[in-house]
Amino acid sequence: MISTIEASRTFFVEANEPHEIEQELNAAVDAARQHAMKDGSQGILVTRHGHSIFTVPVSSKVPYGQTNEENGPVGSPRPPQSLGQGVQHDA
Repeated sequence: MISTIEASRTFFVEANEPHEIEQELNAAVDAARQHAMKDGSQGILVTRHGHSIFTVPVSSKVPYGQTNEENGPVGSPRPPQSLGQGVQHDA
């Protein structure tokens, strides 16, 4: 499942099977890249929050044209439904 957390700038990815994780992350990175290309000043940061939970934001921490990965606090982001925002996308 891919959900938008912040208007095409931050995506929440949750999947359990390795092939689903890969597909969902690729789709989220592609969507974030589209926004990053419009802005032209930020890159993409993929953060793992557990075995099956990731966030993929356009980030000022990452130089334009790059995608970086990091490990974040386990379970830190809440799914968008509990935040009262977010839109699900089928990948």
